[in-house]
Amino acid sequence: MNTRDTTPRRGRGGRRGPHRGFGPEFGRRGGWQAADLPPADDAADWFAGRLPDAWFSDVDVTVDREEVLVIGTLAGEDGGEGAAAEGRISRFRADTKEERIEIAEEAQARYGRTVSWGARIGDTTALFTHVAAPVMTRLRQPERQVLDTLVDAGVARSRSDALAWSVRLVGQHADEWLAQLREAMAEVDKLRQDGPGV
Repeated sequence: MNTRDTTPRRGRGGRRGPHRGFGPEFGRRGGWQAADLPPADDAADWFAGRLPDAWFSDVDVTVDREEVLVIGTLAGEDGGEGAAAEGRISRFRADTKEERIEIAEEAQARYGRTVSWGARIGDTTALFTHVAAPVMTRLRQPERQVLDTLVDAGVARSRSDALAWSVRLVGQHADEWLAQLREAMAEVDKLRQDGPGV
């Protein structure tokens, strides 16, 4: 069954063009798709202040357009491996479920994004929940052939799986460059915010 999103979209008119029909937010990082999202620059600080001190010794908070991912290193745990670490993380997940739901609801109201959780002990990390967001793209034949080669070789089950595999591979091998790119984009955003109003 086909369903159609009837949510009104601000600034999408019948005219086409690079700047026609879009609100004043068009052109900022993320374009019109992210224009209505609340800023989440302070998410790490907010979670650091909101999370119980006894839960984590360290917390990593990453944010994109759909999700705030909170992964904490469990406090009072000196390493641990394999099944023991997995069991301790599982116990933490069960013991903190209600409070984590409450915190997630507060954060979702503040940031307009789904909150996902994970925990870490030593080298063992487990995600309790996460968002797998669909991404639509158009590929020309040479690009489709790359995906089909990965599928035919058994590296991936489908074109979408092959595309996800390719993105993970780029992320692993271009991590430093991507971090520099994110820093540069953040600086551009700061300069834009500090600039004169029109």
